[in-house]
Amino acid sequence: MKQNFQLLMDEELKKIESTGQKPVLLLQCCCAPCSSAVLERLKEHFRLKLYFYNPNIYPEEEYEKRLAQFDKLLGAEEFSKGIEILPSVYEPEKFEEAVKDLHNEKEGGARCTQCFILRLEETAKKAKEIGADYFCTTLTVSPHKNSQLLNELGLKAQEKYGVRFLLSDFKKKEGYKRSTVLSNELGLYRQNYCGCKYSIWFEEDT
Repeated sequence: MKQNFQLLMDEELKKIESTGQKPVLLLQCCCAPCSSAVLERLKEHFRLKLYFYNPNIYPEEEYEKRLAQFDKLLGAEEFSKGIEILPSVYEPEKFEEAVKDLHNEKEGGARCTQCFILRLEETAKKAKEIGADYFCTTLTVSPHKNSQLLNELGLKAQEKYGVRFLLSDFKKKEGYKRSTVLSNELGLYRQNYCGCKYSIWFEEDT
């Protein structure tokens, strides 16, 4: 049964607000443009730590280009306080292992699911390592990503690693539109493919 993840997140944020505390949330960030609107929505509720764990991105030059945009994002006045980005490692071999035999899957299919599992589990593992109270992902801001699936996978990672997953559907309340406005205002580079080399092939074929 489909759930309203935006409503569930809002209810959780109200509970947090009632405590008068700001818990630590580790946010898996797919890119700076998508992260912009998510940070705007979460920064008043959490002490945010960003984790750019994206071993799917190809080639490495593209990975570095996307990572560099966070300097620009966090240099903006509205995001310059109380938010930090953690060191991350580029591990394309882990992505290739996760999606072996799935190279010909359509975009949004089984290959993408395995990619989501990898990124969410590594984020949950890191959240446990640093003692974060929650973990979450920016991926639900994209109109091209299945929020139902992402939240289901996030809950499985929560169960596996014992760190609470913040349910979300950041595309709601015009979240994606807001991300495009913010990234234009801040002059952020917006990529034209999701990340992996297979998504490049998909774009070329459509």
